[in-house]
Amino acid sequence: MPVELELFGANGDAPFSLTELLVNLMIGLVLALILRWHFLRFGSTLSNRDELGGVLPFILLTTVLIITVVKTSLALSLGLVGALSIVRFRTPIKEPEELAYLFIAIAMGLGLGANQVGATVMAGVFILGAMTLIKQFSRSSKGTNLYLSVNLGNVEAGKSQLDALNAVISNHVTSSDLRRFDERGDTLDATYLLDVPSTQALTELSNSLRSDFPDIGITFLDQSGMPGI
Repeated sequence: MPVELELFGANGDAPFSLTELLVNLMIGLVLALILRWHFLRFGSTLSNRDELGGVLPFILLTTVLIITVVKTSLALSLGLVGALSIVRFRTPIKEPEELAYLFIAIAMGLGLGANQVGATVMAGVFILGAMTLIKQFSRSSKGTNLYLSVNLGNVEAGKSQLDALNAVISNHVTSSDLRRFDERGDTLDATYLLDVPSTQALTELSNSLRSDFPDIGITFLDQSGMPGI
């Protein structure tokens, strides 16, 4: 072994401890469950929430195992680079927030695999706490984002109800964005993304819509995937 490699600690003689690996995996499992709960509780994505939340523990624990094994040998680490170069992920990441949680899971796994337990736990708790505070502050300052889906029956031919709907909605929300509009025969379907300032405003909006459109069907859905009124 050349002297230069020994000076840099790249001689591949790093010890492997099974006990250390088991302890780090147990700590990683706790952090993974906390991360999964945080994503399901505070995440704002609408699709694949349960699916991605269930994958996060696997990513974190697998990263711990890989780093723990690879750090014992320079040859293994070089082989890992070649092996990962042929891996292709076909499932697209639709939301930037999903990518952020994936990076956090990988970072925690890297830290535990490198046996930096204290720094990993402290940094992980700090990051999740900071994300919670930012999300809570954002929600309290901007109100609540809701999806409103309306269905109108018995729509008169040649008479557009969209302007009337927009007028009623705009009187009770901070902002509205029409995301979908379908009109088939005498039936009209529309979906809006609303910024609602308060629960009282939501109730007033529902009452106004039912008063102006007796045959209307209303569905509210918040961005966490929980049904509203």
